[in-house]
Amino acid sequence: MVCGEANTGVYTRGKPTLICRNTMERQSRNSDNWRWLCWCESGLSLGQSRHERCGPPGKIGAHCWIYLARSLTTYFHPGINLKKIHYYSIKLYEKLEEETGQAVGFHQPGSIRIATTPVRVDEFKYQMTRTGWHATEQYIIEPEKIQEMFPLLNMNKILAGLYNPGDGHIDPYSLTMALAAGARKYGALLKYPALVTSLKPRSDGTWDVETPQGSVRANRIVNAAGFGKELFESDLDRIMEHIEIAMEMVPVLKKADIINVVNGPITYSPDILPMVGPHQGVRNYWVAVGFGYGIIHAGGVGKYLSDWILHGEPPFDLIELDPNRYGKWTTTQYTEAKARESYGFNNIVGYPKEERFAGRPTQRVSGLYKTLESKCSMGFHAGWEQPHWFYKPGQDTGYRPSFRRTNWFEPVGSEYKQVMQRVGVIDLSPFGKFNIKGQDSIRLLDHLFANVIPKVGFTNISHMLTPKGRVYAELTVSHQSPGEFLLVTGSGSELHDLRWIEEEAVRGRYDVEIKNVTDEFGVLGVAGPHARKVLQKLTSEDLSDDAFKFLQTKSLKFSNIPVTAIRISYTGELGWELYHRREDSAALYDVIMNAGQEEGIDNFGTYAMNALRLEKAFRAWGSEMNCDTNPLEAGLEYFVKLNKPADFIGKQALKQIRAKGLTRRLVCLTLATDDVDPEGNESVWWNGKVVGNTTSGSYSYSIQKSLAFAYVPIELSQVGQQVEVELLGRNYPATIIQEPLVLTEQTRNQLQKNGGKDKM
Repeated sequence: MVCGEANTGVYTRGKPTLICRNTMERQSRNSDNWRWLCWCESGLSLGQSRHERCGPPGKIGAHCWIYLARSLTTYFHPGINLKKIHYYSIKLYEKLEEETGQAVGFHQPGSIRIATTPVRVDEFKYQMTRTGWHATEQYIIEPEKIQEMFPLLNMNKILAGLYNPGDGHIDPYSLTMALAAGARKYGALLKYPALVTSLKPRSDGTWDVETPQGSVRANRIVNAAGFGKELFESDLDRIMEHIEIAMEMVPVLKKADIINVVNGPITYSPDILPMVGPHQGVRNYWVAVGFGYGIIHAGGVGKYLSDWILHGEPPFDLIELDPNRYGKWTTTQYTEAKARESYGFNNIVGYPKEERFAGRPTQRVSGLYKTLESKCSMGFHAGWEQPHWFYKPGQDTGYRPSFRRTNWFEPVGSEYKQVMQRVGVIDLSPFGKFNIKGQDSIRLLDHLFANVIPKVGFTNISHMLTPKGRVYAELTVSHQSPGEFLLVTGSGSELHDLRWIEEEAVRGRYDVEIKNVTDEFGVLGVAGPHARKVLQKLTSEDLSDDAFKFLQTKSLKFSNIPVTAIRISYTGELGWELYHRREDSAALYDVIMNAGQEEGIDNFGTYAMNALRLEKAFRAWGSEMNCDTNPLEAGLEYFVKLNKPADFIGKQALKQIRAKGLTRRLVCLTLATDDVDPEGNESVWWNGKVVGNTTSGSYSYSIQKSLAFAYVPIELSQVGQQVEVELLGRNYPATIIQEPLVLTEQTRNQLQKNGGKDKM
């Protein structure tokens, strides 16, 4: 198969769309005398079956079909985790006929995605470094090789190709029948048609499923419903522009006759990705819905879900498919706007730090949105608008995505200096926030978290682990009053974490009250060496280091505005997080900004915060730690108390992991690049081989080099070890350093008090 550049082809993602014929004789559908024309992720795909009986290259023979009623099976996916889903699906389909005796019509001629612009070539290079540490084969090939592999292509604009051996196409009907046959072979009972008329949850967590054939009692429900077989009227005029472009790329298509048009619906979620997993707020209710590309996801998702159900935890990180990434803010209007946008953007270049603007803003805006929207570039986080970076008069304010440093690079550097040298304010309202209280609240949290429970009036960083000892979540836990806690997590983890907590509370029959207060409270972060001086002007409460210690939490008032203040900052500098009623956000922001004029106070966004936290070697959930990692290899030993009395989830597994020893470890790297910085998920090389991957990265404005976290084999994890990091087709020398690169404010103060200036 050959896949065309963006704007090429009929964008149907493998749905039956167009049948062309240049023959007087119709052949058997299962004949080998077929060439296959499909439409895939980057546009046009053209390939041929394993037996070439269709005449010489460049000519469609007498008994040759061009046929689109096939489903594409591609190893390629721009995301990291979904590559695993694609890989498993293809490997399953390769052996399905042998295992079930059911033919599936699976052909694997390979695919080539075509680049006709320099930026698309950059995208291919970007994808190559994210593939090197996966099992999938993928190569960038030159135009000469493309023409050799597919002579029918018009080579006038071709710059490069991204080649995936093993990509192919499969008959969806035969595949479905084979999967059903395999399920029956291993004991599954299939009943169809079986219209579900009602789902009734029971108090014990089971379900009554009502059908015309009677009621079925189920331990759990997996909703895998789709949109049926309904078709629309044909409308070739709407897509003729794309067909004509496809014909320019493959001129032989101009001689083909269109004899049939099939126009069918495709399921699209707001972000294109399906929703897979258990649903928050409903016991034992699972979903596998919203598949725009069902065939390539089917095998892998089936395995993923079944493993999760059997073993009580996901087999690997796949949070981008978590159905709980959507919430009450996801209205019908938002969904429609995003689905249209996502479909239209099917084949655009996929940049790092990409933003898409349809359907925004939602109802989830902080009290500062109106104040800040004209001053900054906003990012979208679980329905919230949050400042990524701020611009000054005369600076380029546009959205300029790039694989290299772009218009936000210098402004973010200014924000970095603002926090390190003066004082900055950041809107942290998108944090997920939960109140937990009740007779068993301490027992529940002691069971959930690997860390100890903080004393009343204090906060700590705690991790929820899976039974196998992987990091399911990271939260800050604040003990506000005896038995009453405030739990805070990242915006993208809100319902992901809440579901886990609620299910454990039910499973263990803990007497607790759990309330999601995310939308009720705003959060402002104030950080920098002058943070205390500014805030002290607004309260009679003593904010000195002795009176308001690091990781302490207090309820107080700033200019008569009630806040819960926690002395903590993800920047690693002196700072507080101020939790307050959402309706008070604008007023609180105004009094802080007015109080800080003498100190040169200003805003900063999440890009600067990321650079600051990396220099302090602060880990981020979803990057340095997730369901693919354990806390020991992630360097989180300080937060894991294996000697605490409570038998927290994952404790026994962690003891076994420690006894066996680690095979890899998270390290901090510095690397000298030119105009590109690591983002995360790039390949790490040593001695000519890929040995690991980065997890996140940024430019360090303190040492003026790139900085990254990476997992490497334990034998390569020593300080001073030289490796290479692949960025946009080039391997840059990198060195493992002693972390952190920059000491936290708290550590600097401790060293000064202890007379340790030389150590600093």
